Amino acid sequence: MAASPPPYNPVPVAYQGGAGAVPVWLNKGDNAWQMVAATLVGLQSVPGLVILYGSIVKKKWAVNSAFMALYAFAAVVICWVSWAYKMSFGDKLLPFWGKAGPALGQKFLINQAALPASTHYFSDHKTVETAEITPWYPMATMVWFQCVFAAITVILLAGSVLGRMNFKAWMMFVPLWLTFSYTVGAFSLWGGGFLFHWGVMDYSGGYVIHLSSGIAGFTTAYWVGPRVKKDRERFPPNNVLLVLAGAGLLWMGWAGFNGGDPYAANTDSSMAVLNTNICAATSFLVWTWLDVIFFEKPSVIGAVQGMITGLVCITPAAGLVQGWAAIVMGVMSGSVPWFTMMIVDKRWKLLSAVDDTLGVVHTHAVAGFLGGVLTGLFAEPELCALFLPVTNSRGGVYGGSGGMQILKQIVGALFIIGWNIVVTSIICLVLRCIVPLRMPEEQLLIGDDAVHGEEAYALWGDGEKYDVTRHELYSDDTSHAQKYPSSGATQVV
Repeated sequence: MAASPPPYNPVPVAYQGGAGAVPVWLNKGDNAWQMVAATLVGLQSVPGLVILYGSIVKKKWAVNSAFMALYAFAAVVICWVSWAYKMSFGDKLLPFWGKAGPALGQKFLINQAALPASTHYFSDHKTVETAEITPWYPMATMVWFQCVFAAITVILLAGSVLGRMNFKAWMMFVPLWLTFSYTVGAFSLWGGGFLFHWGVMDYSGGYVIHLSSGIAGFTTAYWVGPRVKKDRERFPPNNVLLVLAGAGLLWMGWAGFNGGDPYAANTDSSMAVLNTNICAATSFLVWTWLDVIFFEKPSVIGAVQGMITGLVCITPAAGLVQGWAAIVMGVMSGSVPWFTMMIVDKRWKLLSAVDDTLGVVHTHAVAGFLGGVLTGLFAEPELCALFLPVTNSRGGVYGGSGGMQILKQIVGALFIIGWNIVVTSIICLVLRCIVPLRMPEEQLLIGDDAVHGEEAYALWGDGEKYDVTRHELYSDDTSHAQKYPSSGATQVV
């Protein structure tokens, strides 16, 4: 007797549980949160940093600075799905690097997410110490989530070279740096590399994203060379209110940045989001008070810098520390980078000689390194067990293996610093054999109109160009005498 056909199901396949688009392993809540988190991180870059960069620079560089960020985002997306994702989270090629390959096929993308692609065993070669993570959503979600992290890293790096890097050189620099630098840090610390299995803690990118972008940005700034003397001496923001708008997108977007890294909508993601805001607010206030105490003015740009250093500092620790530790880290992130930016930068010849436009080495490298070390100090054992794959992880204040953890954090940081200095230097040296890294002098003097044929603001009517024969004399050089000259952080940018 022939088997009877299955009963007709009027529900479309896209909504049927256990089949098609809704496999048994899919958790719709986790999938929804992970895609929202990825979108929040994407919004930090586009439009967040696009707006912030376009507003925090001198008017003549507004278009160029914003477009550097926008170009980097688009370029990273294509490179990421073509080869870079698997270099960061795929099968091991070297202890610090994965095998390149596309992340474009349907069979790969609709399967359950899994990372890293390697399992680590104890010395008995039988007992698993760090297992593969298998979140309850498809690989497509994971690929996109990790993509926006890669994109924002390159965009943060751009902050060091605004106002003078040849755009053609930047177009080639982005895919090269993503391929040979970012993927190494990501695989080593997140994707199953030697630092991951050793137990170096980097919850959401204090090392992979912020330390690497700060060091690589400073190194790139060294090879590109400084802005023109006039721009370096006086570089006022062209729109402080839009700087705050971009900074606000950055701050609120950090809920996805840190809240998405448990790879699930769980209790640890809630801890990460709360700690992120506690640390950022504390750092913001500390930086502002230091500006008031030492410069007698609360600088808006300085406050934004303090907010950023707080967000950066808590990133490697967000879901691993208690709330009181987040406050301590906020105090440190609001004071240590402030000291290096305002005091050390002016007294150490190396720092003052290299033209790091937005002080990325302070806001990201110093704050990222500080956050990584403090993570090794304050990581709470129970919270570590909620997230970290290495068993019995803990910070120094909790005894046991905690003292060793601080050493691991320092070694991890030194690897990221060394790799970025060497690889970024090689990329710059190769590129300058092909195209100048720095814009020609005539472009540096004019800015956006010479580089792109476009300007940020139509100041002379309905989009018409400035004509000295038809309009009153104008200059973006506002260095004329002021009753209350600017000071403090405003002078840095």
